[in-house]
Amino acid sequence: MNRILIAEDEGRIVAFIEKGLRSNGFTTTVVSDGQGARDYALTGDFDLLVLDIGLPVLDGFGVLRAIRAAHSPIPIVMLTARDGVQDTVAGLEGGADDYMTKPFRFEELLARIRVRLANDRSPEITVLSAGDLRLDLRGRRAHVGSKAIDLSAREFLLAETLFRHPGQVLSREQLLSHVWGYDYDPGSNVVDVYIGYLRRKFGPRTISTVRGMGYRLEGSSSPAAS
Repeated sequence: MNRILIAEDEGRIVAFIEKGLRSNGFTTTVVSDGQGARDYALTGDFDLLVLDIGLPVLDGFGVLRAIRAAHSPIPIVMLTARDGVQDTVAGLEGGADDYMTKPFRFEELLARIRVRLANDRSPEITVLSAGDLRLDLRGRRAHVGSKAIDLSAREFLLAETLFRHPGQVLSREQLLSHVWGYDYDPGSNVVDVYIGYLRRKFGPRTISTVRGMGYRLEGSSSPAAS
């Protein structure tokens, strides 16, 4: 499942793009300012960035420069309300992979996203592991040793987020953002509840609580590519 980062501050456009991408099987995360777009894009957690030029704090061109200066290969499709050739050239010469002018049809954006993702020839990761735990991204199942474990859709997304950051402490806010999106109250205990579900299925010592900071998946982890 491809993960798309949407950097856009207009709520109507965000809802339009996010609804369309999710209905086509993509996982989405939304940020509304340039600083957040830069920081999230550089985590390496996303397969493509949809980047609006007119962002607050740091505009889209600034985000683009920062990402490419860090040698990140993430494909970037830029959006703008301007239709000037100069902006298009500046974006493409700055390292953007594609460019779209608002208003646009969702079908065209979807087609361009699919083309950019198809051009990424890096091996597809299909299995993530940590100790004797394995997460099958294609089969959508987990294994503890030789035992198969069924996970709900939300449990699987939470497990995948943890498996992609082995040994790293992830805050509740990060997990809410990655798994539940931005509609959830940051004070919600839903993360703690679902961590409890995973511990019951994986084992009580597989996920550690780091007091005041968040949660950490224990054990070394490695990806397997198809």
